[in-house]
Amino acid sequence: MVSRRAVLRRIGSVWRLRLLLVTIGALLCGALAWQVALSQLRQGLEQRLLVGHRAIQTEIDRFRYLPRVTGEDARIHAALSRPGELAAIDAANRYLERIVAQTGAEQLYLLNADGVTLASSNWTTPNSYVGHDYSFRPYFTDARATGNGAVYAIGVTTGEPGYFIATRVDDPGLGVRGVMVVKIDLRPLEQSWAETGQRIAVTDKDDVVFMSSIPGWRYRPLTPLPAPVRARLGASRLYDSSELERAAPLLTSGSTLTIEGQGRATTLRSPSFEQGWRLLAATPLWPARAAGGTTAALVLLAGLLGLGLADLRRHRQRLIALRLHQTEVMERKVRERTAELGREIEARARVEADLRATQATLVQSEKMAALGRMSAAIVHEVSQPLAAMEATLTAAEFSLSRAPEQTAARLQSARGLIRRMQRMTRHLKNFSRREAAPLSPVPVVEVARSALALTKPRADAAGIHPRFEAPEGAPMVRAGHARLEQVLVNLLHNAIEAVEPGHGEVTLAVRQEADELILSVWDNGPGIPADVLPRVTEPFFSTKIGGEGLGLGLAISFEVVQQFGGRLDIRSHPGGGTEISVILPLLDGTETKEAAE
Repeated sequence: MVSRRAVLRRIGSVWRLRLLLVTIGALLCGALAWQVALSQLRQGLEQRLLVGHRAIQTEIDRFRYLPRVTGEDARIHAALSRPGELAAIDAANRYLERIVAQTGAEQLYLLNADGVTLASSNWTTPNSYVGHDYSFRPYFTDARATGNGAVYAIGVTTGEPGYFIATRVDDPGLGVRGVMVVKIDLRPLEQSWAETGQRIAVTDKDDVVFMSSIPGWRYRPLTPLPAPVRARLGASRLYDSSELERAAPLLTSGSTLTIEGQGRATTLRSPSFEQGWRLLAATPLWPARAAGGTTAALVLLAGLLGLGLADLRRHRQRLIALRLHQTEVMERKVRERTAELGREIEARARVEADLRATQATLVQSEKMAALGRMSAAIVHEVSQPLAAMEATLTAAEFSLSRAPEQTAARLQSARGLIRRMQRMTRHLKNFSRREAAPLSPVPVVEVARSALALTKPRADAAGIHPRFEAPEGAPMVRAGHARLEQVLVNLLHNAIEAVEPGHGEVTLAVRQEADELILSVWDNGPGIPADVLPRVTEPFFSTKIGGEGLGLGLAISFEVVQQFGGRLDIRSHPGGGTEISVILPLLDGTETKEAAE
């Protein structure tokens, strides 16, 4: 059996091998990305060199033949032939000034055979070339010797750099007469390179940078200059006032160029052209390094992620197998538990059947108890009239022969007791079943006035004059006319009986609130106690001590109002009177109009 430690060692070895392979792959991908990015940088440098070379060559070719063409003019030959004649010199100056204005050259000037300026396009400026000796300039010595000369230099008179192109002016009979020179300003090219973010420099045949988009590179050698070269440049004063002798070389170690703020750079140089010039283009290496590092990091991350996902997949497979095994175990336990629950369900079903039987027995017992209480109330209400009837009829039998007039009164009393029992049975019938009479639109104010008229005899007997408050118009509700009238009569009778005879106040008010109609009966009686108020609508519950009260009036009223789709609201404060309100849905205008039609 393999030990746990051996398994862990084997897993660790496998993981180390995988990490090594992933790291090697990431380094190879990073190196490939470095080479691709470096190749793209060099392609960009080649394009910059090509565009820069064409721009310089085009700018120079615009003025290359200007000295030769200008030197053929008669005014130039006249100035060379008669240098002491002011008219001839003035004509040459004005001619050169006009040529510069038309061609766009920076300066155009004429040197005699000794290198002294006879005429110049800037003859009217403080920095005029007229009278200056430029015989030390290489462009003069080359033009005098070979016929043409050119050099890039800093002007000793103006201090402004430019490219000087010179052509010898000959006379067939007299030989060399002078040299015509044009100065070209190439600084706009430097400015355009700087504005587009290019890092370009132009070096002369001695590898001295004389044009650059980066000011810090200008007038600095690429490598340390030999002593003879420094002496020759000092004698020709090409880079006068540039401190070339103290300038540090750009290539600090071999061919490495450092860009300030961006580290090492890769460089590319063009073939030589135009007096041994060469273009130098540079770009920082950090984009290539960033591409290589980013690629290596991404590949390493992807490899680690792949290893993690593979390991996660293996763990997932193991987990699935474990869960399947656990599922089988759980299913077996569920089957066992299901059998146990089945037995428990059967036992509970038997218990529930016994409980339902017991509950049915209890309900039946409660029904019998309720029937017993109701029977006791009915027996109580019926036994008194029957006993009174028996006594009355017995008295009538004895007085039939002795006092006939008393017999009539007793018979009248017996009829009253019979009517009381009939009224009680009628109330019980109304309470036990709902009336099936249909509902119809009823004018509320008319019903209220009819109820007041029916209660007037009892109110007059008690010395009460009920008040009636009703709104304008004829509001209507959907109800039964007679039953609504019965409810109002019952409420008015209760109010009349509750107040003090001769001093009580009873009010019947009809009002509208939103889409409801409210009929309120208010009295200033003693009110209903708080502990009794919830029971006043129960059947056979009454607060009256004697009289005809059966405790069914409010119960019947409550049932009737519910049949109408309304509700009964009872508010009472001990010592502050009672207000009972019948709240019914109010018919809208369309139903009221249909009822009227």
